[in-house]
Amino acid sequence: MDYLIRLAQIHETFRQAETEALADLAGIQFEWLFYSHDSPYAIVRFLNCKDPEAAAKTLVSRSILSTGIYELWATGVDYESLHADVRTRTEALWPRFSKQSFRFKIDSFHGSHTLDEHRSIIETFKYMAFEGPIQMKNPTNKFDVFEDYELDAPLPRRLFFGRQVAESDRRAVHKYDLKKRSYIATTSMDAELSLVTANIAQAAPGGLMYDPFMGTGSFPVACAHFGATVFGSDLDGRSIRGKGGRSVKGNFEQYATSSQYLGGLVADVTNSPIREERILQGIVCDPPYGVREGLKVLGSTRIALQEVVYLAHNGMPAHLQPNYVPPKKPYSFFRMLDDILDFAAGRLEDGRRLCMWMPVAGAVEGEEAPEAIATAEAVYDIPNHPALQLVNACTQDFNKWSRQLLTYRRLPDDQIDHSQLLAYQTTRLASTTGDVPSLKATADDLNSFRKKYFQGFKERS
Repeated sequence: MDYLIRLAQIHETFRQAETEALADLAGIQFEWLFYSHDSPYAIVRFLNCKDPEAAAKTLVSRSILSTGIYELWATGVDYESLHADVRTRTEALWPRFSKQSFRFKIDSFHGSHTLDEHRSIIETFKYMAFEGPIQMKNPTNKFDVFEDYELDAPLPRRLFFGRQVAESDRRAVHKYDLKKRSYIATTSMDAELSLVTANIAQAAPGGLMYDPFMGTGSFPVACAHFGATVFGSDLDGRSIRGKGGRSVKGNFEQYATSSQYLGGLVADVTNSPIREERILQGIVCDPPYGVREGLKVLGSTRIALQEVVYLAHNGMPAHLQPNYVPPKKPYSFFRMLDDILDFAAGRLEDGRRLCMWMPVAGAVEGEEAPEAIATAEAVYDIPNHPALQLVNACTQDFNKWSRQLLTYRRLPDDQIDHSQLLAYQTTRLASTTGDVPSLKATADDLNSFRKKYFQGFKERS
């Protein structure tokens, strides 16, 4: 039996990535029989599976970008062919459900029906002779007719009929809505994409997830929802501590996941107290884009501030004071991306994932190969590392710019090309001294995305 996944018609480039990540996490093998960005209906087939229905429930139970999964009973281009397929495929199954409570519903994408039309369509299935009570709320069996219309078309382009097997976890989007959250900031990632990112990163019970740019904790909160143990860090400790009784810790208290929150650190990936061992099961982050102000990293270009500063009145180191704000120095945008990848390569266990958001100057054109990001003015290579394999690149388009969620998998050591790794490490070491920003370097010099942002992402002439 094949299965129909009812997807949310939003964030279309993320939907397959989320589903495939959840299947990989659960050890489920399946193939896509039908999928289109233009449709909320996808058909899948489970492979090497003794209990497809159990696999279907597992696959969708924590999905955010779907609403449910259905045992596919029939397909057709019109109702005549749909009914013929129902009889051919499933007539032997009808006695199994004939005495149980049930309900029928029509799900029309880009289409609609009056109440009388709705009733008439449902009555065309009366040949199935179900004798159980009709129960619109919490019936034993839910049957759905799916109508897939092209926009403004008079007739559907395809029809599906199925029995619901499981609902998804999409209700979590409302639970974690930022409007209901006690502590947020202007840069807090919205609940839906935070939860999707956590799914693609394969956050799960027993996993230790880390966010090196935690801010108000959107990603750690989302990962904790799926059972992971979480912690994070940020360049600015004030964003972690919060104010007025609101803080990152308070967000976990709000969702009753405090036991999964280990805490937050004032640090960045270039000055991290996390030991250099492969101890993490996932890294999720939305690095700063440096638009409102130039990118910064812990440290200073002033020699006097590169040493420990002692306070004159008590001789105590300044950095141990509760109100201490560490100095920061300018930081290159692409150096930051490279540092994140190198940090992940040294901290992730084999097969574990890094999910990193990256801004793109200009809308991504079409469905380009994931090796490059096409923009209105240039093509930027997606950052890479010899120890990390790019799994997918999902795109969120805005008016004049886009951002991508890049997902990497840490390769086992025996799968790494060690000559490439040595060359990468040599190049990286050599660039460390040459990459120190000049005192005269502007924020735009260090961040081409920021420069294009304020130029308005001018289109090609």
